[in-house]
Amino acid sequence: MYIVVIAWIYVALMMSVAEAANTNGSVLGGIVTFILYGILPTAIIIYIMRTPHRKRVRLALEREALETHRLQNEHEMKVDLPKPVDPPKPDQPDQSEPPEQHHPKPPETKP
Repeated sequence: MYIVVIAWIYVALMMSVAEAANTNGSVLGGIVTFILYGILPTAIIIYIMRTPHRKRVRLALEREALETHRLQNEHEMKVDLPKPVDPPKPDQPDQSEPPEQHHPKPPETKP
């Protein structure tokens, strides 16, 4: 791919030198010729030809970011989740509620 780009830049450079060296031409005409016939079309062609590569790189970065995000969420969920409580056995009292305590009433005093 790059050999074609280098060859086209060379052709455009020779066109611009011929424009500048011509008796009716000018250096400004040579510069404009090089930009319009050489650099601008070459930049557009390189941009179009590299589109699949840019897409692969973008998708790889998105996949990596998604995987990193998923791993971070899994780690946070493991840290934040409370441990599961075993259900009480039929022969044992329920441990989730504290046992009721009976306090005797204080004796009433007469005024």
